[in-house]
Amino acid sequence: MRKIIKRIFIINVFIIVSVLFPLILSTHWTAFADTMDRDLALTIVYDNNPYDQALETRWGFSCYIKGTEKTVLFDVGGEGSVLTGNMAKLGIDPRSVDAVVLSHVHYDHVGGLPHFLSAHPSVTVYMPRSLPQSIKDTVRRAGARLVEVHGPMEICKDVYSTGELGDFIKEESLVIRTSKGLIVITGCAHPGVVNIMEKAKDMFKSDVYLVLGGFHLCWMDLSQVKKIIRGVKKAGCRKVGPCHCSGDLARDQFKEAYGDDFILLGVGKTIRIEDAF
Repeated sequence: MRKIIKRIFIINVFIIVSVLFPLILSTHWTAFADTMDRDLALTIVYDNNPYDQALETRWGFSCYIKGTEKTVLFDVGGEGSVLTGNMAKLGIDPRSVDAVVLSHVHYDHVGGLPHFLSAHPSVTVYMPRSLPQSIKDTVRRAGARLVEVHGPMEICKDVYSTGELGDFIKEESLVIRTSKGLIVITGCAHPGVVNIMEKAKDMFKSDVYLVLGGFHLCWMDLSQVKKIIRGVKKAGCRKVGPCHCSGDLARDQFKEAYGDDFILLGVGKTIRIEDAF
């Protein structure tokens, strides 16, 4: 009888452990995964400024955003083969992208779209409503979902478009809400980087933690660049990462003005924001 009772006890313990242990493990793993998911990574995958010597530089811009509810590719550069080639070298699968966001009409920001869509035709593409019908047709022919943007729009949790800004060249920028403040990503900042920042601040009544991307300053002289820098600092931006069409003069001046809060960007550079959400 004792042997039978002992055997029953062992069986019951085995059953309890078999059921509860996976549940406990799953709970702890979920908590760990949630902690990891709070981090944000912004990787420059296309730019005319070098950083990772293994990658190709071309005039244009693209930023891969991971850690938000949806993985976003902001702009696609001018040459799709260079874009996907750089992504491959960085271990980034184009099919990991949930949403492509195009800033404006210029070729160095949208030219890589057909090639990218051939690698990932089921993606959703957000673009300014003012873009030519030919670009919209390219998305539809590939079988991708098209979303035309005019006013401010939520792309996913904590990720928003400013909507179309500017007059002659309509441009949308990306805004990410984080625990540290707003992150603003610009394609070329044709409407003005300060104006874009002010729009983001007005949308969320929050300060800008970081602005990065093309600032469209490479044709400006020293006095003009310094005026823009004063405007960016007055707007309360804590960190800056000018690249693409910002120009060497502006990058040098921003570095002088921001010191340790200046981020040197180029193709292959990743900015990691811990506990962003």
